[in-house]
Amino acid sequence: MPQALITGITGQDGSYLADFLLGQGYNVFGMVRRSSTVNFSRIQHIQDKITLLSGDLLDLGSLISILQEYEFDEVYNLAAQSFVPTSWEQPVFTGEVTALGVTRMLEAIRSVDKGIRFYQASSSEMFGKVREVPQTERTPFYPRSPYGVAKVYGHWITVNYRESYGLHASSGILFNHTSPRRGLEFVLRKITRGVARIKLGLEKELRLGNLDPQRDIGYAGDYVRAMWMMLQQSAPDDYVVATGETHSIREMCEQAFGFVGLDWQEFVVQDARFIRPAEVDLLVGDASKARRTLGWAPAVSFPALVQMMVDNDLALAQQEG
Repeated sequence: MPQALITGITGQDGSYLADFLLGQGYNVFGMVRRSSTVNFSRIQHIQDKITLLSGDLLDLGSLISILQEYEFDEVYNLAAQSFVPTSWEQPVFTGEVTALGVTRMLEAIRSVDKGIRFYQASSSEMFGKVREVPQTERTPFYPRSPYGVAKVYGHWITVNYRESYGLHASSGILFNHTSPRRGLEFVLRKITRGVARIKLGLEKELRLGNLDPQRDIGYAGDYVRAMWMMLQQSAPDDYVVATGETHSIREMCEQAFGFVGLDWQEFVVQDARFIRPAEVDLLVGDASKARRTLGWAPAVSFPALVQMMVDNDLALAQQEG
């Protein structure tokens, strides 16, 4: 059985990737930090099928120890401080984990076993104030948040270790992707949860920031397949993973409220507290390379994704109610 280590396994992407790798016959390990606040709800359904290991991207020694003890074929680095607004409040911590954490994992692989295949979770937030539309693997980066800056570092250090040490290290430049497992602080999940609670009379309004930004947004379960596909290639490389479609936050509201027969304009309130210091107005990816080389394509449409999330949050709100 091939063995894979997933950092960030308790997050949205980590849980879907663990599901997928188990289905592919992998022996799956997940790295988690020692913390009293770790939430295992996303992996509760598979916790008896995976092995959890204690480690920290802030501690190189713990990473080396894990790699020395287990013979991994693949390492998927998904752990990060991944909420963009928090990166302004905690820029140094974001840099330590989201940027330097990548270096520590790459250095651990270089020291222990250069044959391990490595995946780095890069982000469309690296493009920020976009230089061209749509964005490809060759589009220059112009990040607009400490998170985006940290991701740019993580991306380029992956390229550097690949070229300097011959590591099979690939980066997936993933555009926005979500699911019913997404954290409540992320905008589409915040919208669908608000819709469900308003529909059931548990809340009366939904407060959001800027409604104009447009995002290329897909289903997380589709995107983790692309991660795995990258590490099955004979040569490492970087790939944009996206749907090629854009949807504004206003459109997300219209779609989600529409599924339950409500007019979003009667319930959505714009709140200045949720407006970013520097906004990213438009992100849309060109995933032609991933389609051509990997044979990857998204399977879940935007309306189906929103419907899936509304249905999930309605069920959760009914339980709470």
